Amino acid sequence: MRLLVVEDEARLARALRRGLEAEGFVVETAADGMAGLEAARHGGHDAIILDIMLPRLSGYRVVRTLRDEGNWVPVLLLSAKDGEYDLADGLDCGADDYLTKPFSYVVLLARLRALLRRGAAERPAVLVAGDLALDPASRAVTRRGEPVTLTAREFTLLEYLIRNAGRVVSKTELLDHVWDAVAQTDPNVVEVYVGYLRRKLGREAVQTVRGAGYRLVRNEG
Repeated sequence: MRLLVVEDEARLARALRRGLEAEGFVVETAADGMAGLEAARHGGHDAIILDIMLPRLSGYRVVRTLRDEGNWVPVLLLSAKDGEYDLADGLDCGADDYLTKPFSYVVLLARLRALLRRGAAERPAVLVAGDLALDPASRAVTRRGEPVTLTAREFTLLEYLIRNAGRVVSKTELLDHVWDAVAQTDPNVVEVYVGYLRRKLGREAVQTVRGAGYRLVRNEG
């Protein structure tokens, strides 16, 4: 699952990233509110951990903007403020949960998992591209109504491709969103996993666009 951590304290951001990656999450980070908002708009994240006091745009404004745009990704707010009105403001602006600093990492992880289990009801339950359907909640994939068994990494790759169906997605973008490019992953791994998807979905399912990347084809079958 893919997470976005928006935190301007570099040491805390690094610690959260290391800990969450050790739990198997793919983690993207942003250091200010504007960068966090743009990442949240386009990153296809399963949840966001968002500090309130951020440069350029506060966490409150980020959440409010996302909700106004119809983006209901689960958001866990972090704040050094622990007053009841601060908590109320955070929840009223559209956040799903609130944690005050300093916090226990064990508690943060438990809160995050609770948000992920709850999910975002307003998001589409099933992603569809032609005869291909992917359910993020149940992690089920079907093609022409027949189930397709994928590994966790294959599923994450297909989910990103289907969210961007019809658009050419570069190898670098896939590394960043599916493998996390910071982790020194061999770029050739993208070709390997695209090959795995083709074997399971059909060679025509993922098109190679020379010099540009890959495109999921909306095959109506």
